[in-house]
Amino acid sequence: MLKNTKNRILSRPITKRHKIAMAGVTTLGAAAIAVSAAVPGNAESTTAEAPTGKVAYSDKQIKDVKGSVTDQLASKSVKAQEIAAKKAAADAAAKKKAAAETAAKKKAAAEAAAKKAAAAKKAEAARKAKEAASRSAKRVEVKQVAAKTYPNNLDGWIREALDIMKKHDIPGTYHGLHKNIMRESSGNPNAINDWDINAINGVPSIGLLQVIKPTFDTYHVPGTAWSQYDPVANLTAAANYAAHRYGSIDNVNSAY
Repeated sequence: MLKNTKNRILSRPITKRHKIAMAGVTTLGAAAIAVSAAVPGNAESTTAEAPTGKVAYSDKQIKDVKGSVTDQLASKSVKAQEIAAKKAAADAAAKKKAAAETAAKKKAAAEAAAKKAAAAKKAEAARKAKEAASRSAKRVEVKQVAAKTYPNNLDGWIREALDIMKKHDIPGTYHGLHKNIMRESSGNPNAINDWDINAINGVPSIGLLQVIKPTFDTYHVPGTAWSQYDPVANLTAAANYAAHRYGSIDNVNSAY
């Protein structure tokens, strides 16, 4: 009883599905046997000699591919070289332009400096010429003044005194000087009064127009000698004093 139960448990019922699967396996086995029987004895060698199915490639195709790749690389290289060449040309042009601009600026600066130097040289030459002309004119003037001489006598003393008086705007005429000279000293430049009040006071009247020392020192005319005995210095100092006190030596007709 127990034994049968065990066998019943281990055995499985065959289903419809199992039956279909077993039929398929059987059919496949039979088909395989039929094929084996139909193949001739030399089938193996025939099969070995059959085409393998591999694709054949020719050298021309490989060369064409290589050539195409090479051409592409060469084209890219040429383009890169062209770009580099254009860049180098642009850089060279820029450098050339910069150099030209720098040279132009230097040239302009040099020309400006040259013009400035030329102008300065011209101005300096003009200044020197002007100074030379001025010196020449002064020399001519000095020569002309020096060329004028006066005789060493009463006439010459009066005329020289009148020229000096004119330069210093001191009024007076030849007649005014001469008449007072003749009254005061008779034309003697060394004449001295040793008896009047001035002499008593220690300041005697001296010279052509009998001038005392204080009056001579006060009215001395620049450019003449510092001596009462000098004829021209005596006349100009006396005329200057008379102009301040009487308006002119011409207005003096007596002791003054």
